[in-house]
Parts: sequence; structure tokens; C-alpha cells
Amino acid sequence: MPSPFPGMNPDLEAIWHDFHERFLPAAAAYLVPQVRPKYIVTIDENVYLYDIPLDEYQRLGRPDLAVIRGEGTSMCTAGPGVLEAPAQGLLPNQDDESLSYLNIVDRESREVVTVIELLSPANKRPGENRAQDLAKRSAVRRGGAHLVEIDLLRGGPPMPAEGRPECIYAVLVSRVDRRRWADFWPFGLRDPLPTIPVPLLPGDIDARLDLRAILDRVYDESGYEDYIYRREPDPPFTGDDAAWARAFLPSTTDRQTMSEIAMTVTEGS
Repeated sequence: MPSPFPGMNPDLEAIWHDFHERFLPAAAAYLVPQVRPKYIVTIDENVYLYDIPLDEYQRLGRPDLAVIRGEGTSMCTAGPGVLEAPAQGLLPNQDDESLSYLNIVDRESREVVTVIELLSPANKRPGENRAQDLAKRSAVRRGGAHLVEIDLLRGGPPMPAEGRPECIYAVLVSRVDRRRWADFWPFGLRDPLPTIPVPLLPGDIDARLDLRAILDRVYDESGYEDYIYRREPDPPFTGDDAAWARAFLPSTTDRQTMSEIAMTVTEGS
């Protein structure tokens, strides 16, 4: 079953890491028949490391695998001659996140022709990781590869680009032969997802990436309808978008009822 929204599904932001890691392989599978045998589509990953508050861990639904021990307990018993530390400090919660991206590679030369990124909160959150991603973006451009950057997130400031149109979502396509200019596909919450070009080597016709077809495939195969509507989207809607979005929810889903169920389960546990 396809996503019920006419364009981007805003409820997917609550499970973004899972969606991100399913979307890129689906996009690769969509591209391979168009570009083979001259090109290879590979999946690589960026690794981000950052401090994150405990309440944000819980909001993002990311498991914290750290072993927590009670005050005064120790992982081991100090033997003779082992000095006790004079003080203790609490380190911040730290998260590391691996995020996939796609490379389209020339089969003969093994040179990267095109890089395709689906932005994540790690890219858009101000700080070291955003700086890391901007540095990678510059390196791709200097290295002679096309760049396709897909932003399907309402939250966080957009990646900088001079002349970027005002919009909620956007796709950037930066071609090697048109530096520093880039093409934009801006669209909003209520707009359909576009089909975008994926540039290749000179003389080859662009591949095409149907964002709607890929989203629907991931949505259906992942069973998202069964659980992503159990809470309000984050970030919350503004203006009349909440009423508009409610009309597209599956008929068996009611956010308020789901919230009450979740509260009852929590109180009873």
C-alpha cells in the first residue's frame, strides 16, 4: 500500500534513521537498470559522532546500549596497589550514527561520477557534523563528481546555497560542468514528490529518480502504516497543516486514541 500523503509523508521524520537506511538501497535498485553496464551503483556511509541529551535519545527512538550501574558500584574490584580515583565525572550521552549515501561509479575507470545524498538530522543540526557534511560537499565538487542532495526533512535549517528558493523540501543537483550554479526542485508539504535527474558522464542521458515511487516502495515493504501514526509529527505542524494532514491518515488511525493507549500502557507498567 502506498503512503497516503500526496507528497512527502511528515510522519516519517519520527523514524528517520530507519527510513533513511531503507530509502538509499531502494534508490540504488531503481537506478541500476538505467545505468548498467557502464556504471556501478554502490552504497557507502558517513559516520557522525555527537553528544545528545537523554530526552532527545528517547524522542528519536534510538536505543542507548550503555550499561548503567548504580551509584557506588564498579565494573571490577580494585586489587592491592590500585589507586582509587579522587573524583568522578559524568560524560555526556554520545551517539554515533552511520548514514548511507550512493555513488555512481564508472565501471572501467572506477571513478566516482555522481554522489547522491539523502539528508538527515545529523546533516542539518548546527555543529561539527554539519561542518563535516559541508566539507564533504565541497570535496565532491572539487573532485569532479556531480552531486544530488535530497532534503525531505521539515526540521532543521536547510543546507546553505546562495539563491536557494524558499521551500520546505528541496532537491539540489550540482553538475560538474555548471559549477558554481546548481539546479533546485523546491516543493512543499502538500506538493507531489518530483522525479529528478541524475547526471552521468558527458554524452550519456541522465538517469531518473522517481522519489514518489521509491517512498511508496519503502513505506509498503516496511509496514510503516502499522505504527508511525501513533504520535504527533515532530516538528509539529503549524497553521492549518495539522487539519490538512489528518485527512490523509489511514481510516483505522486516530492520533489522540493512540496517545491515550500509550499513556495507559505507561501508567500500568
